[in-house]
Amino acid sequence: MKKILNSLLIISLLMLSSCSKSDGSTWENVKTASRYLQKGFDSLWGKDFESYQVRSDEEFIGPNEEFIPLNEKDINGNFITTDKAIAQPKKSPGSGGIPNLHNFSTPSHLSSLFRNIHFEVDDHVIRDREDLVIISKMANYLKKHPKTYLCIEGHCDKRASAAYNMALGTRRSNHVRVLLIKQGIDFNRIYTISYGKEKPLTVGNTSSDFRLNRRSQFKIYEKK
Repeated sequence: MKKILNSLLIISLLMLSSCSKSDGSTWENVKTASRYLQKGFDSLWGKDFESYQVRSDEEFIGPNEEFIPLNEKDINGNFITTDKAIAQPKKSPGSGGIPNLHNFSTPSHLSSLFRNIHFEVDDHVIRDREDLVIISKMANYLKKHPKTYLCIEGHCDKRASAAYNMALGTRRSNHVRVLLIKQGIDFNRIYTISYGKEKPLTVGNTSSDFRLNRRSQFKIYEKK
């Protein structure tokens, strides 16, 4: 209520001062005062747009030059439509002779091939030439081994909310999947899963630690 009274006082002062000004200046003053008044009503009804609900303790951390979060509309809107174009496998994990994804194993004997791919902050697109070469080598291996199924995991660093990182991890794993399918791999052989920030490789707080955790990781299943 106090905010509304203050807003009404501002309108009165502006209207009084407008007598010595042009019509254009008066209109600008009235518009400005109206915005203050609307803001007062919004605050009264719980619509103060300068405030937001703190959803996790990590939001108390101060500014970080490297971390620039995306808007919610980027997560749910056109930003990810290109990664939705290719259908998911017809057979769900755990059916049709395909085990659950947690039964896929890390290909330690192929560690130089199925190695982690890392991403920039808030990015899901592979841009590094060396990483793109690795993707091509993975595709060649999968072509030569048609009974090998691949699970691509999407991971993030620990900053931002769990929901935000889960969505970002999904985009990262799906992006790698799309690249492999475009190189001729059957989409039914490639599964994706996002762990968000749940499975970090390191728990440090340096830029190097964060980069290690922003990754896609690979596991395979060789069908008999």
